[in-house]
Amino acid sequence: MTLSSREKMQRYRDRLKDAGLRPVQIWVPDTRSRNFAAEVRRQSLLVSASPDETKVMDFIDAVADTDGWA
Repeated sequence: MTLSSREKMQRYRDRLKDAGLRPVQIWVPDTRSRNFAAEVRRQSLLVSASPDETKVMDFIDAVADTDGWA
């Protein structure tokens, strides 16, 4: 018996569910969007103009996981 792609996927999902896992959908910024770079720049300028810039940047440095970055 040959299974369809849909049946294979359902069996795969059933195995994951049986293993105690559940699916989660995560929405992230679309870095390919033509608005992405402009929004990043806008937010960066807001931070750099803030009197709390040093505190903000120190926080980002403290929580950033940069292990293995070149």
